[in-house]
Amino acid sequence: MKLYIKNMVSNSCKGIVLGHLNTLGLRSEQVELGQATLLEPLTSEQHHQLQLALLSAGLELVDAKKARLVEKIKAAVVMLVLEAELVPKMTHSEYLSGLLEHNYATLAALFAEVTGSTIEQYIIEYRIECAQKLLLYNELNVTQISYKLNFSSVAHLSNQFKKVTGLTPSAFRKTRLPQRSKRSTGNSVITFCNYVRFVGARRVTFEE
Repeated sequence: MKLYIKNMVSNSCKGIVLGHLNTLGLRSEQVELGQATLLEPLTSEQHHQLQLALLSAGLELVDAKKARLVEKIKAAVVMLVLEAELVPKMTHSEYLSGLLEHNYATLAALFAEVTGSTIEQYIIEYRIECAQKLLLYNELNVTQISYKLNFSSVAHLSNQFKKVTGLTPSAFRKTRLPQRSKRSTGNSVITFCNYVRFVGARRVTFEE
């Protein structure tokens, strides 16, 4: 059984959640930021007790229907970023509201409520995460990466990259590449993109 938990923002929150689960005798398979997977379903009483325990720590169980819609938003962002060249020219809000068949204001308000962040910020952070991986594969230059991830220009990529990481793309590549072990053979950029597309595609389930 998967639980979605609001306001988990650090590893210390994971420890708090795990502690409350153990105290209530609930066995967990995995605890991550924003969610926990239990080995057995909760009874109504256990759900109530856990909700009270989490509230005392500033955390909160999220309604499963809301959480599923947030997961759909995240999966749609994966498609938006990795399939940027195939997506019709439209704003992020138009794309997401059309794909998910919800008013964008509703999606944005729900996403902020559950995650504590905006959809726009999530898109930026995900694009920069992808840019970091492509920089480390060292098979595309910065111009090619900016085009692949649909940044308006290299300067746009560099500015957002520095805001998120504190480094320019070139400095990040120069700093991190020596730490990497020898790459395996094959086109790792294609491998990366295909892998993330596969993971993203698995998470896209648009029926209620």
